[in-house]
Amino acid sequence: METTLNPNQSMATQDKHISDTVLREQARLGNFIRQRVADQSEAEDILQDVFYELVEAYRLPEPIEQVGAWLFRVARNRIIDRFRKKREQPLPETEADSGDEYWLEQVLPASDAGPEAAYARAVLLEELHDALDELPLEQREVFIAHELEGLSFKELAALSGVGVNTLLARKRYAVLHLRTHLQAIYNEFNL
Repeated sequence: METTLNPNQSMATQDKHISDTVLREQARLGNFIRQRVADQSEAEDILQDVFYELVEAYRLPEPIEQVGAWLFRVARNRIIDRFRKKREQPLPETEADSGDEYWLEQVLPASDAGPEAAYARAVLLEELHDALDELPLEQREVFIAHELEGLSFKELAALSGVGVNTLLARKRYAVLHLRTHLQAIYNEFNL
C-alpha cells in the first residue's frame, strides 16, 4: 500500500504515518541494503539514516509522494555515498590505442569482489550503455567490437576494410568521451 506523507497533518497523525511506513518498509528496505552492503552493522546504519531522512523530510512543507520509491532512492544514494572518496581521482589512464589493452576491464570493479563491487559494476555498466548511445556509430562499433567482443584491431581492419590507425583513432575518441561521461559516477563509487 503506497501512501503519501503529508506534513500538514497533526503531529500525532504524522508520527503514526511515519511509524506505519517504517514498519511496512523496514524488512524490504533492509534486504535491499544488505544485498548491496556486506558489513551488516554498516547496512543497519544506512537503514537508520534512511529512516532519519524520512522523518526530516516529513517535517518539510512538501508532501512525499510514493514513499516506498522515495525510501529506496534515498537508500541507493546512501549506498553510493559509502563508495565516495574523500578526493576525486580520474579514471585510470590506459593506452586506448594499444591492441592488447582492454580499457573497460581496467576501469570496472571486478565482478567477483563482493556485493558492493558487483553493485558498482552494474551501475557503471548501465551508465556505460547510455554513454555508448551518445557516440557516433563508427566509434561505438569499434569500441564494442574491441572491448566487449574481444576482437583485435587487425581482425577489425580485416572485417571492415578500415585501416588499423583509423580504428585506433575511433576507439581513442570513444574512450575519451566515455571517460568524461563516466567520471562523475566513477567518483561516486570511490573506485
